[in-house]
Amino acid sequence: MIERRASRKVRVGSVEVGGGAPVSVQSMCTTRTAEVDATLQQIAALAASGCDIVRVAVPDADDSRALPQIARASTIPVVADIQFQWRYALTALEAGCHGIRINPGNIKKHDKVALIGREAAARGVPIRIGVNAGSLERGILERHGGPTAGALVESALAEVRLLEDIGFRDIKISVKHSDPLTTIHAYRTLAGMCDYPLHLGVTEAGPPGRGILKSAVGIGTLLAEGIGDTIRISLTADPVEEVKAGTAILEALGLRERGFDLIACPSCGRAEVDIIALATAVEERLAGIDVPMRVAVMGCIVNGPGEAREADIGVAAGKGKGQIFVRGEVVRTVPEEAIVDEIAAEAKKLAAERRAGGAAGAPGLTPRPRAGAR
Repeated sequence: MIERRASRKVRVGSVEVGGGAPVSVQSMCTTRTAEVDATLQQIAALAASGCDIVRVAVPDADDSRALPQIARASTIPVVADIQFQWRYALTALEAGCHGIRINPGNIKKHDKVALIGREAAARGVPIRIGVNAGSLERGILERHGGPTAGALVESALAEVRLLEDIGFRDIKISVKHSDPLTTIHAYRTLAGMCDYPLHLGVTEAGPPGRGILKSAVGIGTLLAEGIGDTIRISLTADPVEEVKAGTAILEALGLRERGFDLIACPSCGRAEVDIIALATAVEERLAGIDVPMRVAVMGCIVNGPGEAREADIGVAAGKGKGQIFVRGEVVRTVPEEAIVDEIAAEAKKLAAERRAGGAAGAPGLTPRPRAGAR
């Protein structure tokens, strides 16, 4: 069980962030916001993949004018990403956006930040102070000798104080760097200096292969320490892949239950079955499972029976056949070519039982903490 850092709670539309609420997954549209239909289609795809909050870019007036329609039609809360043009933050608030993100490195007028805070307070809309290593203020960079963890934290807290001075505290903070270790250090430091909810991310992480690894190291480490209330995996890819990766990280840490958890042994010289092909086939067949369930696909006599027995459903395969386990007991032995069908059938039965009884309270050999558990 992960003991979550105590933080304030803010509300982004219908989604609570911080204060023990489940860790939420965010992404950002890659469409031009002014292209309303394309943007709403992408938001719908993100929502279907499990995204909780979506961010849209507002770099120009056309994008700003599109915000009312998008905020009204989106099925998940919309955050307007504001860079340079403070006026667009006011437009976003008037448009009904559920949150705004401002970057202290490029909104340089302190009185305008205060104005944004007053307008957000009047509408009950939270603000994320989003600091990126690539856009830090020149003075801070000079003092710290570069975009260090200390520089990120100093920049964020300076902007926070501008909002606190007018009594605004519906704040989230992010201090993102492309280096996972710098990111970890920055968030650890920040977590000890305030109680605001933290938005985690390794910025500009890169294409999925490398980017997911960097994000898993940076974000996963912090979440395991109880730090973090909402996350975004920043990938050079379809944003749906960001949501899938973020969800997988939360599932791996027991912070979210969504679908099945597949355990499979690595391919090695002891395997007596093509474990790579078998595990891939099982994963594809169970892709629609939407209740918590642990499935083990094992291919040797060393760890196979033990791991299969500890899962909700498992198989210990070898020598042309497989023993099918359900809740720790061998229920039958089947030919190798029937393994995938047998696992799929047992998974379907177990999923139906858990839906009927309530998945969160269903019995099982591998209980998970509820999302947001402390």
